[in-house]
Amino acid sequence: MTKRAAPAYPARVVIRTERLLLRAPVLADATSIALLAGDYEVASMTGTIPHPYSEEMAVDWIQSLQAGEEGVAFAIDRAGALIGCVGYRATDKIHAEMGYWIGKPYWGMGYATEAARALILHAFHRERFDYLTVGHFKENPASARVIAKLGFEPSGEVLRDCAARNAKSRCLTYRLTRGRALA
Repeated sequence: MTKRAAPAYPARVVIRTERLLLRAPVLADATSIALLAGDYEVASMTGTIPHPYSEEMAVDWIQSLQAGEEGVAFAIDRAGALIGCVGYRATDKIHAEMGYWIGKPYWGMGYATEAARALILHAFHRERFDYLTVGHFKENPASARVIAKLGFEPSGEVLRDCAARNAKSRCLTYRLTRGRALA
């Protein structure tokens, strides 16, 4: 498969949902990102967020987003406060992998589902992907519930790196086709 060029960073793209605003992360978000994503219970359920996660690391991540090196990501904003992030990275012309995290104080309120649903529609309309993939570590049933609500179908199991744990973990993978998402 041919690698797809990174899409232009959506600095001006804003997505509104019933309760949330999805917007480009800015350097002023670094403190909140470090605090929320740096919580071990959050970081350990992602593949790429290390623990500890410093404000300087968050600044570097935001700058790499702005440079087009990290795919497309949105800060999830609720009433002016950053509560998490959601995004996707194109693997090739027809497919991207989606990811998300929500800060622990905001767990169990439906924000991940609401933000991810908006991102899915954005990815299919803007990028015209044929399908999206997503995964969660086996010991993360909350993410499994979010993924099921979004209509993803199971596609397998792989070992994936977890930066926070500094180890590989079993990851259940899922796929959502364009037709299924837009039906």
